[in-house]
Amino acid sequence: MARAPSKHGRDQSLDWEMSPSDRDKKLKPQGLGKENLVSSSQKIGVVGEDRRPRTNAPVSDNPSTARQYDHLGNYDSIRNLSSGFMTEESSPDAASEKELGNEFFKQKKFKEAIDCYSRSIALSPTAVAYANRGMAYLKIRRFQEAEDDCTEALNLDDRYIKAYSRRSTARKELGKLKESMEDAEFAMRLEPLNQEIKKQYAEAKSLYEKDSDGQVPARTPMSVVEAESKSTRGNGREADASSDDAMQSSGLESSKRNHKKQELKASVQELAARAASLAKIEAAKNITPPNSAYQFEVSWRGLAGDHTLQARLLKVTSPVALPQIFKNALSAPILIEIIRCVATFFCEEMDLAVKYLENLAKVSRFDMIIMCLSSTDKADLHKIWDDVFCSNATPMEYAERLYKLQSRYFPKQ
Repeated sequence: MARAPSKHGRDQSLDWEMSPSDRDKKLKPQGLGKENLVSSSQKIGVVGEDRRPRTNAPVSDNPSTARQYDHLGNYDSIRNLSSGFMTEESSPDAASEKELGNEFFKQKKFKEAIDCYSRSIALSPTAVAYANRGMAYLKIRRFQEAEDDCTEALNLDDRYIKAYSRRSTARKELGKLKESMEDAEFAMRLEPLNQEIKKQYAEAKSLYEKDSDGQVPARTPMSVVEAESKSTRGNGREADASSDDAMQSSGLESSKRNHKKQELKASVQELAARAASLAKIEAAKNITPPNSAYQFEVSWRGLAGDHTLQARLLKVTSPVALPQIFKNALSAPILIEIIRCVATFFCEEMDLAVKYLENLAKVSRFDMIIMCLSSTDKADLHKIWDDVFCSNATPMEYAERLYKLQSRYFPKQ
């Protein structure tokens, strides 16, 4: 009597006749646990293996079954490995790349740290990542890249003190002594109690001042007259008529040389003044609205001494943008200088000038700055206010707006 095929045998033949996609659909609801994978493999077999019915004998007694379990073990390992790669936790992210870069930096593996920071920036650019990469560039003496990275950091966060400090170091090494000093000074204003920043600023200022002074004046050579006189006295003899003539002749030649030097110096000064004038004209063409307190202050100082160009810089800056530009980084000297500048064009453009005064009062920490003004600055402010802003020539509509501002600019002590 023929034995009826078992359910297992029927299922197995049907599964092999199905398309791969149909078999996947049939297997999917069963889950992909290890036990289900074993039973499914018993049904469909393994490609390249004997399709004879499996026995329930122990693995050691059945070589085919042993191979089956070896295959399943490998498959399970690969499945776990691939699923591990697909998890969200193991996928690269900006924060983990930055932290890895920090670890490399601590180990003084600066090039590896730069690679990690670069990947972090590519995933999500932040001021910290740029500043950290800038520090790594400093360590391998790539100062231009360090300066560029710190600038990018400040574009993202214009109050990031470490970026100012590191850019100051990079600019010092690049020979940009004035810019180095300005960066250190701005960092010190943001954090006046930071001793390291104070030290950095003092060093940068000293280097800049030495560079600005130029060469140490050469020791003036002894004149021919003095040499002759000393020689005569040394020999214990009085100068005769011929030596007097020689001394007079030498004195005349020395006078001529001094005159030529003065003419040359005047010519150099004239050329320098002309070059400075041309430079200011070019600077006026390139004046653009600043986006931060740092940009404003650098441009403002670059135009120092020329009130016309400073007024132009102020006018390209919208009055209503002042609170956002300065935030809480406005300093007392800059405030007083801006007010003096506003006074220069008050009579011609009163409405614009009053708007600047109104919006300056909206800058964060304005009241604190006013209260902490020196007695000299307070006296100057009173004089400007009385002689220019609130003079008898000021129309009533502007006088009323200025009167409302008086309590902000001159609070009662």
